[in-house]
Amino acid sequence: MASKSIWRAAARSKRIPTSKEPYRCFSCSIRQTQQQAEQPTSNASDTTRTTHFGFETVSESAKQSKVASVFSSVASSYDTMNDLMSLGIHRLWKDTFVRSINPGTPHAPGWKVLDIAGGTGDIAFRILDYATAIHNDQHTHVTISDINPAMLAEGKKRSLQTPYGTPSGAAGGRLNFLEANAEDLQEVGSASIDLYTVAFGIRNFTNKEKALREAHRVLKPGGAFACLEFSKVNNRAFDAIYKRWSFGAIPLIGQLVAGDRASYQYLVESIERFPSQEEFRDMIQEAGFIVPKGKGWEDLTGGIAAIHKGVKPI
Repeated sequence: MASKSIWRAAARSKRIPTSKEPYRCFSCSIRQTQQQAEQPTSNASDTTRTTHFGFETVSESAKQSKVASVFSSVASSYDTMNDLMSLGIHRLWKDTFVRSINPGTPHAPGWKVLDIAGGTGDIAFRILDYATAIHNDQHTHVTISDINPAMLAEGKKRSLQTPYGTPSGAAGGRLNFLEANAEDLQEVGSASIDLYTVAFGIRNFTNKEKALREAHRVLKPGGAFACLEFSKVNNRAFDAIYKRWSFGAIPLIGQLVAGDRASYQYLVESIERFPSQEEFRDMIQEAGFIVPKGKGWEDLTGGIAAIHKGVKPI
């Protein structure tokens, strides 16, 4: 079961501005956020739930469409986006993430894995490769779920270059795609999943708490939740350098390489707004999961990213 691998590993250890809008440096964005926080809310806002889209406060109903626009824009250059945001290290982080889960089993029927916000297939392909190579697992199945059809289309295209993309192949039938909202997984039965993964996706969710509760619902007792996400750098000097790179260079490079400064501006702002490691660990616990002993997470590259895990109690 997924939880055994998790505990073994533990024991061993979005607003989109238009192109006409002025560039927002980090300090300018911070000031804007503080000003918004100080503004009194009207009575009308009491009936409208709000959330954050980058450094902008928007209605929950607006955020989903804004995030969809971002990822529709970057779907075809998703690897380039992650390379820019992590200096290419995201590939190593993803490998580390999958190894830490240790997915797969040599015994039928294998694991049922749900990879949320996994449109392009980066994590799903790694999980199947690992399960096959390390555990001689020919049965584990991964469902790639994403709310964005453009991301799913990119994943389907990439899957054709793997052994898992054609049902008639020797490794076929181990992969499928599902367009769904992580906050309301009506298409997924309760207590039906062994492993739930989400990599670089949960910070874009409108209601993270609701998504965590859905993860808890769909997992079997003893099933594992595993999340890889950008996080908080834990060294002040390194953090200052990283923020200057993120807010100064990434949107500019996004404009030069992808012709899309606005989407990259949102993405770096979304990282800044994401909860700290401690806060997110507590959110996982509040959703009903048991987290590994110790800190409850694993920092990568000084906290630029972090791996979080939880197990649904038996």
